Amino acid sequence: MEQFYKKVKDSQVDLSPIGVETLQVNITKLCNQACRHCHVDSSPKRTEQMSKITVDQCLKVLAKYPSIKNLDLTGGAPELNPHFDYMVEQAKALGKHVMVRHNLTVTFDGNPQTKEKKDYLPDFFSKHQVEVVSSLPYYQEFFTDKQRGNGVFSKSIKSLKKLNALGYGKEGSGKVLNLVYNPVGPFLPANQSSLEADYKKELWNKFEISFNKLFAITNMPIHRFKDDLERAGTLDDYMTKLINAFNPVSAKGIMCRSLISVGYDGRLFDCDFNQMLDLEIPEGSSNSIFNFDLEKLKQRTIIFGNHCFGCTAGAGSSCGGNTA
Repeated sequence: MEQFYKKVKDSQVDLSPIGVETLQVNITKLCNQACRHCHVDSSPKRTEQMSKITVDQCLKVLAKYPSIKNLDLTGGAPELNPHFDYMVEQAKALGKHVMVRHNLTVTFDGNPQTKEKKDYLPDFFSKHQVEVVSSLPYYQEFFTDKQRGNGVFSKSIKSLKKLNALGYGKEGSGKVLNLVYNPVGPFLPANQSSLEADYKKELWNKFEISFNKLFAITNMPIHRFKDDLERAGTLDDYMTKLINAFNPVSAKGIMCRSLISVGYDGRLFDCDFNQMLDLEIPEGSSNSIFNFDLEKLKQRTIIFGNHCFGCTAGAGSSCGGNTA
């Protein structure tokens, strides 16, 4: 932890908050997948769910603060929270931009615990003009299935075709479909623009699939991915790679400066990664959605750790891709 603070100090980078434009809400840890790189440790066995009371409090916060323009719903598979549809509908009624971290396969798999079907999701997203952000580790089946499980690639392609048929990823439609790339292994992402061009070419030529943007995201050295690195004996090498690639320009654009992360239980965090490490905003600032105070949050000191090197390496990494 001290190593990151020292690097920031030596680089003379100001990483104080600049506001809160996005409320990123993790509404469940339940997922129909159990990906190797998942920093949430989501799986079909998880039971954590945001309650209706906490969902309503998030909506009250959105209504109170017009400057919070975006609701970013994540999980697990956020669609597996029983109040997901309600939250989307109410946030849109407030005039907020709603993004959903959609894994594409939940449309076909449904809820692994209740067996509830989710095949209506593409139409639901389309009706409410939801921005869909979906992980597709690579445009080839082998690498995607290696990271996310057998059969994931083929289901993902079918899901993307459904979204395209509704206008998603089509220029001028207003229906935004962005894809997320994670390296398969202990590597930094390649250049985001080059990757995006490759993805667009390959997905169109092979499947006639189109999308808007590609976000290149560094795998964070926490939880499941960290465990993989430790088993392989490559954790130290990976951390050295991240530290050596520290970029002050990328650091200035990290998401925690303009975002607040909300846990399923209503606790507040500087980012989703801090949430998964249980590094909550200290009591006395504004540490719960139930005592949410925008002015206090804008004055807080962001909590950093050595995992933050993952967001500041190279061209940077955040939930919206490169930061430099």
